[in-house]
Amino acid sequence: MHATAPDSGAAGGAIAGAAAQCRRGSPGAGGPRAPGDPFGRLGPLDLFGAGFVRDPYPWLDALRTDSPVHHDPATGLWLVSRYDDIRRVLLDPAGFHPDNALHAVTPLPVGALRALARAGFALPPALANNGGPSHAGLRRLVTRFFHAERVAAAVPAIERIAGELLDSARSELDATGGCDLFGSFAQVLPCRVLMELLGIEGIDPATLIRWSDASLELFWGRPTPERQRELAGLAGEFHRWLTATVRDGGHPPDSLVGALARHRLPDGGPLDTRTAVAACFFVFIAGQSTTGQLIATVLRRGLGEPGLWRRLPHERGLAEAWTEEVLRREPPVTTWRRVTARPVDLGGVSLPAGAQLLLMLLGSGSDPEVFPDPARMCPHRPNIRHHLAFGAGRHRCPGASLARTEAAIALRAAAGRLPEAGRTAVRGEAGGDEPPMLGLLSFRAPLRVTVRR
Repeated sequence: MHATAPDSGAAGGAIAGAAAQCRRGSPGAGGPRAPGDPFGRLGPLDLFGAGFVRDPYPWLDALRTDSPVHHDPATGLWLVSRYDDIRRVLLDPAGFHPDNALHAVTPLPVGALRALARAGFALPPALANNGGPSHAGLRRLVTRFFHAERVAAAVPAIERIAGELLDSARSELDATGGCDLFGSFAQVLPCRVLMELLGIEGIDPATLIRWSDASLELFWGRPTPERQRELAGLAGEFHRWLTATVRDGGHPPDSLVGALARHRLPDGGPLDTRTAVAACFFVFIAGQSTTGQLIATVLRRGLGEPGLWRRLPHERGLAEAWTEEVLRREPPVTTWRRVTARPVDLGGVSLPAGAQLLLMLLGSGSDPEVFPDPARMCPHRPNIRHHLAFGAGRHRCPGASLARTEAAIALRAAAGRLPEAGRTAVRGEAGGDEPPMLGLLSFRAPLRVTVRR
């Protein structure tokens, strides 16, 4: 499903005006910089630091302007920040391999490794980290569950679940004067939708969310050794449940697990259990955690935009357009990794074979060479669909249509069910305080979306 085209007529003037505003250029990052120092007054770059997590755009602008392929000594990664360079990497799977996509960013201590080993944890190449011949078939299998027609058929279920969750939020808001839409709505909606789409039963959504979030933090965060051991235990529980689920032979043929059981590899052999589990691991995390992060960001930015909230329930296509603009400017998946297959020149920098790249997807959506006036939220900018929030090429996110649809439905439904939330946000009574942010290497989103009466 694609974002709905805006109506003509009365809305057309506003849309045209917004597009004209977007065409005005914007200055790059300011502040003097010493020769060879892309950050100047910003100070050292810390990809996990509070300053970068809170507002990464000054650093991203500096990288894009002065050091578009920049070696980060703290992580050992080469940060690629210009749109054209990132797109080139994504569209060249032979030259830039996905093998490192799921590697733990922070080395795991012995205690965490033991916890994973006891659970039989393994992530062989399946989807995001698969550059081999089995990828195409697995991707086609997964995509069948998330293609546009199937997502369109799921819209009534998405709307029903959103309505149920917002009824509870409405009750809490009326009883207490406030509620948090992150934990009660943004996180839960995509998990329940995914369970219905994939035929998953017998598990509590809260448990799946806890397992998925723990896995993200373990592999993309900078937790302490003690925290890593705790997270490894939860990731191990997740893996054991997935393994038991895949090995259970009673799944309907039209379920994801049933389809994986019938899948054949390019050599004609059946898909092994470990690879099927790895595929499910990726699908569950992408389908619930990252979509929940998108919904939280869309809600947060929608509440903070003067005049937008009251228009969302009534203007056709506005929720879809706003979701698309949030994906451009503030995607939940902020980076992705690749490794060079051979020596290559990228962005004027000579890289050896085996160089570990970090593609700054978040910064690519603010490249002024592609998106004029990138800091301005312009829901109907002409090239809005050109962003790289879902990647590009053979590893482009197979659930993009579902994520877009869920986020737009969630935004429109919340604005219709909680109309006063937008008014209080504009007055500063809700949304005025900065929420805590998820700050992992590849994932960023608000961890609280507070609304008040």
